[in-house]
Amino acid sequence: MRGRILVVDDDAAIREVVRLNLEAEGYDVTSAENVERARTAFSAEHFEMAILDVMLPDGDGFELARALRENSDLPIMMLSARDTDVDKAVGLGVGADDYLTKPFSPLELVARVKAHLRRYAASAPARAHEGLIHVGPVSVDVARRTVLVRGAEVELTATEFDILRMLAEQPGRVYTKAQIYEHVWGEEAFGDLSTVQVHVRRLRTKIEEHPDEPTLVTTVWGIGYRLEEGR
Repeated sequence: MRGRILVVDDDAAIREVVRLNLEAEGYDVTSAENVERARTAFSAEHFEMAILDVMLPDGDGFELARALRENSDLPIMMLSARDTDVDKAVGLGVGADDYLTKPFSPLELVARVKAHLRRYAASAPARAHEGLIHVGPVSVDVARRTVLVRGAEVELTATEFDILRMLAEQPGRVYTKAQIYEHVWGEEAFGDLSTVQVHVRRLRTKIEEHPDEPTLVTTVWGIGYRLEEGR
């Protein structure tokens, strides 16, 4: 999957059109029909982007955008039949990155989504430097030394955190046990490096849904470990 996107709209037909077009491009889409379900989904998963209707049955899409922005730097696109400059200014003012007026072209929506996600991916090194790293369902707050997995905080030891941070800073890259040992322990690696394997195993018990069949921190046999992208 190329990224996980939250789509919030009370119109089932619009949700379906958006979902089908985004999934055709390889995106993983979670749909919600109101603010309550959107908040539940957002707290349970990590998303790379949110597409929000302005008029929702149990709340205001603008306020939902404001709430999401307080907890994430993901791109936010507003959808609305209201096309006045005032509405657009309000949407952008609460933290949205884009405003698309209904009815819209699915091709235009997909093109805008791709553009936002390209910029979001390109800014990942800067965000990591600022102290926040997002990789799939894993969020690492470097400054606070905290980790969220699928929206839930996970308690890690200092060593487990340092290993995960190292892997998260370059997702998809394979690190050898020696590289991990030298980076985390600050000593030259030699001899038996099974201590790295033990800590990785413990880390998996805390962040993986099925530690014996890991999908986040995976083993590249004969080489080392990597944190998978977009799992």
